Amino acid sequence: MTGRIKADICVIGGGSGGLSLAAGAAQLGQKVVLIEKGKMGGDCLNYGCVPSKALIAASKRAHAFRASAEFGIAPAEPVIDFRRVHDHIHEVIAAIAPIDSVERFEGLGVTVIQAPARFTGPMEIEAGGKTIRARRIVIATGSRAGVPPIPGLSEVPYLTNETLFDNVALPRHLIIIGAGPIGMEMAQAHRRLGAEVTVLDAGPALAKDDPELTKIVLDRLRHEGIVLRESVKIARVAGTDGAITVTLSGDAGEETITGSHLLVAAGRVPNVEGLDLEKAGVRYSRRGIEVDSRLRSSNKKIFAVGDVAGGLQFTHVANYHAGLVIRNVLFRFPASQDTRAIPWCTYTDPELAHVGLTEEEARKSHGQVTVLRWHLKENDRAQAERETEGLAKIVVDKRGRILGASIVAPGAGDLIQVWVLAITKKLKIADVQAMVVAYPTLGEISKRAAGAYFTPTLFSPRVRLLVRLLTSIG
Repeated sequence: MTGRIKADICVIGGGSGGLSLAAGAAQLGQKVVLIEKGKMGGDCLNYGCVPSKALIAASKRAHAFRASAEFGIAPAEPVIDFRRVHDHIHEVIAAIAPIDSVERFEGLGVTVIQAPARFTGPMEIEAGGKTIRARRIVIATGSRAGVPPIPGLSEVPYLTNETLFDNVALPRHLIIIGAGPIGMEMAQAHRRLGAEVTVLDAGPALAKDDPELTKIVLDRLRHEGIVLRESVKIARVAGTDGAITVTLSGDAGEETITGSHLLVAAGRVPNVEGLDLEKAGVRYSRRGIEVDSRLRSSNKKIFAVGDVAGGLQFTHVANYHAGLVIRNVLFRFPASQDTRAIPWCTYTDPELAHVGLTEEEARKSHGQVTVLRWHLKENDRAQAERETEGLAKIVVDKRGRILGASIVAPGAGDLIQVWVLAITKKLKIADVQAMVVAYPTLGEISKRAAGAYFTPTLFSPRVRLLVRLLTSIG
């Protein structure tokens, strides 16, 4: 490569959003430069979605050993080879890595520069000794684990999602600061693999989800032996490798909790440092780069996608953003993001998934709503699998429009998809009720919940009278 490069699109960040955008633009004939200072695949592949789900999969296998008595199989305590669990995680990463590799993207015609990037002007970037000028620039630098301002935390060894999966030995007692999705997923996975686990949070656990459904998940976690302390104040942290002490303060005085390892899972921070965004005229805050509905920054030729753009921080949102930018930049179609139908899922067991408005949000914005529920215990497949803790909860307005859906169940992340489609396409509850579903499947809970909307009318005295009159006709 020469010292100066001209491109149609320059993408800063080789995570999910950046890679999706670079691949799409290159395959549409654009000259694309992709800059990544760390590992290709970003947080999702290397430190987030992929390794965490691989660890969760291992923990489910371990849990099955202990939870087999009801099926007539003698339960047993599994022997855990945690180094082999570590290897399993990294084998999964390695299996997916070629899709995100430098070689693949260079094969697509993308110029890949593996170095930090910084703006030197409104449309000019320096990286790896090269100067890149592009017609459009997309910032996709993602986020990292936030570190709360707890006294002593900076002086003790602690884990984040970027270092957790390098462990080759199971923590004896894992203390987790943060009871959000990452914290609760990792709590259950480590507990099932044999660790003691204590989770601490300044507020309620899984605070962004419907309390009616989170209670089911949290009850399960507590039943499995996880110590969950909500609404606590952490006064300080101290200790060394293998002996970390967290001191809590409250009305009754101080209390200390000692563990072998500390995991910080207390939110995410957008990666904006070192980019010299001021030189490009790009406004940002601690929440990320300020963008409009089309994901344009204050410099209208510079876009931001994924976590660094603020808002919902999910891999599927970054990929969705990438598609919007392609439509805006390459097809000149003024596509705006719509978050009404963005789902999310917490991959505990059972899983907790949601899309649209919660019951509380729906009542605030629409006033009169109808809440539909169908419990797993009323599902034949759930009974056969002995997984009857959970339900589908659907919120509709007075005209039958679907406003939101929450599901807690095994595979809730898959079960929620029908409701994502329904909200995306502005379907009514009758449309879901009308679909034919395979039997016996957990998916029946969606149809049965939808059918509950019509039960009061269908079996009302007026309808029963109509049926009798029709029957009398002969």
